[in-house]
Amino acid sequence: MIRKVIYALALPLILFGAWWILSAGSTSFYAPPLSDILTAFANTWTLEALKSDVLPSLLRLFAGYVLAALLGIGLGLAIGLNRRLRYASEPVLEFFRAIPPPVLVPVIMLFAGIGDTMKVIVIVFGCVWPILLNTVEGVRAVDSVVLETARSYRVTGVARITKVVLPSAGPQIVTGLRQALSIAIILMVISEMFAASNGLGFTIVQFQRSFAIPEMWSGIILLGLLGFALSLVFRLAEKRALRWYEGLRESQRQAG
Repeated sequence: MIRKVIYALALPLILFGAWWILSAGSTSFYAPPLSDILTAFANTWTLEALKSDVLPSLLRLFAGYVLAALLGIGLGLAIGLNRRLRYASEPVLEFFRAIPPPVLVPVIMLFAGIGDTMKVIVIVFGCVWPILLNTVEGVRAVDSVVLETARSYRVTGVARITKVVLPSAGPQIVTGLRQALSIAIILMVISEMFAASNGLGFTIVQFQRSFAIPEMWSGIILLGLLGFALSLVFRLAEKRALRWYEGLRESQRQAG
């Protein structure tokens, strides 16, 4: 455990050390010393600033991500279990998947306004595709023998989906959820750059426009730390949800 922590922290500490050394004594207005950025970090991101700017961002991120997960898994199950629906919907899915969500922000603003609803919709639109497509592929890849066995034991309907299909497609669904998490963080920031009054993306843009460069860099560092923390939480949840799958892979590795 201690060795894993050392491996995880070694490279970031080396990179920060190199940044500190290389930027020390810098006179560039746009690339201030790391010591100035860390001082600005401590002065800027107080508890009050975290409540007013970071918390709203995290709430929008959570709402958009959960809605995308529910929508993506629900539609993915329906499409994956129905071959005709899959063939009919495939071109439409590929069409919408190819549209970059930031392009649609002005359009979404016309229909949803400039409030939190718009920002949540942008996150949902960007996150739903990897979850949906991975769920479809996961459902398609469920072993036909397992499905036939379940049918022979009269495991049908909701029980078939929750006890057979979802666990079998679980690793693929989790892969889609992991991809969607990084997209959600990016879209959270982008959506807050349009007609917002708070949020992490809004604050970083305000620092940039007012030439508060150390504060702007501190916001970028905070964004990276949030991404790392969310990734860590997701990995812990993934290990717990797919404990059976990790055990199976471990036993296969030992047998091989």
